[in-house]
Amino acid sequence: MVFDSKNGGCFTFVFLTYICTMFKLFVASVITIVAVSCNQVVEKSKPLVSPLAIVIHGGAGYMTPENLSENDALAYSEALVNAVNEGYDALEKGVSAVDVVTLVVKLMEDSPLFNAGKGAVYNADGVQEMDAAIMDGSNLNAGAVAGLKGIKNPIEAAKAVMLFSEHVLLVGEGARKFALLQGLDTANEAYFFNENSFNKLLKIQNKQASASDLKGEKFGTVGAVCLDQFGNIAAATSTGGMTNKKYGRVGDVPVIGAGTYANNHTCAVSATGHGEFFIRNVAAFQIASLVAYKNLSVDSAANYVVQDVLKPMNGFGGVIALDKQGNISMRFNTPSMFRAFKTSHTNAQSFIF
Repeated sequence: MVFDSKNGGCFTFVFLTYICTMFKLFVASVITIVAVSCNQVVEKSKPLVSPLAIVIHGGAGYMTPENLSENDALAYSEALVNAVNEGYDALEKGVSAVDVVTLVVKLMEDSPLFNAGKGAVYNADGVQEMDAAIMDGSNLNAGAVAGLKGIKNPIEAAKAVMLFSEHVLLVGEGARKFALLQGLDTANEAYFFNENSFNKLLKIQNKQASASDLKGEKFGTVGAVCLDQFGNIAAATSTGGMTNKKYGRVGDVPVIGAGTYANNHTCAVSATGHGEFFIRNVAAFQIASLVAYKNLSVDSAANYVVQDVLKPMNGFGGVIALDKQGNISMRFNTPSMFRAFKTSHTNAQSFIF
């Protein structure tokens, strides 16, 4: 700028005004950018508007009203309702779907009523070998353990495999070593001892009954699927397997896509039943595929697989399933399946038959 004595004051005033104006614009721009950034952070931290839903099962099988006492039925119903209510309360508090299915399955593993954890049945050697799996529908991460001994909550071991290893499935002594490295709780034989389960083993081994002929027998596997407030779904399943199983037998539970599966784009599934048939038919993934490629509802897909695929092959059992919209399914082809659910629109309800 050229300064002259006559107009110097005027030019100086204009110049200073110009500088002040530009500075104000700069400050306003910075404030705007910061405000927008802050708003974006807030928006990202807000949960999506999503319904809440949780479905659990405590095993399918051959229980009937005639061979299940009123007291036992009440005990099962209370255990199921308590578990589903605790899971739903956690969902309302913003706990993730993965953590909620873990929580609920742990509760059932800690109960002697179910064939998982504390209530696990015995193999042919009189030992309890446990399987468990978990899957995160938001990213398809999964973890599973099979033939696990002495770990109080197998579902925690499966979750640790998913979160802290590069693998999906660990078995036997390797699974146990990994669980111990993660600091998971152990339990001795006295903790796991279940007189009813042990007596069933003795009856089978003494040729007094076959595993499939035991009146009132149930598979007892436990599982949970849920939808959290962020719109994510997850599935978790845990079991002691089959009474009198041999040769390191592994069922469908830890086989991702057979007994356990979750994908936000389709559904979450947890199965219970004669695992060999669920493996052969990749039952859980087949349900998800029918949702994806045939545009079936989750209930129609589950019903088709359970009734039209598994049952004709004598593949007995059932599934619980749920999609990202909160639609649920509880389908089975046996006389009973212990189950319960709670959603944004319904109170906790439990059923056996």
